[in-house]
Amino acid sequence: MSTLKIGIADTEEMKARSLRFARGEEKPSPDDPKVWFISTESFSKVLSAPNRDMLRVIVEKEPDSLDALAELTGRAKSNLSRTLKAMTGYGLVRMERSGKKLAPKLVHDRIVLELALASPRRRSSRSKETVDE
Repeated sequence: MSTLKIGIADTEEMKARSLRFARGEEKPSPDDPKVWFISTESFSKVLSAPNRDMLRVIVEKEPDSLDALAELTGRAKSNLSRTLKAMTGYGLVRMERSGKKLAPKLVHDRIVLELALASPRRRSSRSKETVDE
């Protein structure tokens, strides 16, 4: 499997980052996170202890349907469906069709979280001139 790099950035940070890319002031790095959450709270909800347990069941038991996963986890099918939809959106899980059934499959077996505690300071062209002189 593979490792998924996740970042945390609020909406304003992501908007500013996108604008810097659009203006050519910054380019995405291959080392940048591939998936972003808007807060540590949203990250912790998606990857809560019960949801991590569910992911382990998916890997270990390989359920062939949502019904089978519901039976294995004791969770309601509607709850699993919502959770798996969110996880699919973040690229953590994919749903594979087998006949009329949808089976959940884990996409990544490891997650790395990148969390900046302070916004990086960007040099202005003026401060760069001063440093270079």
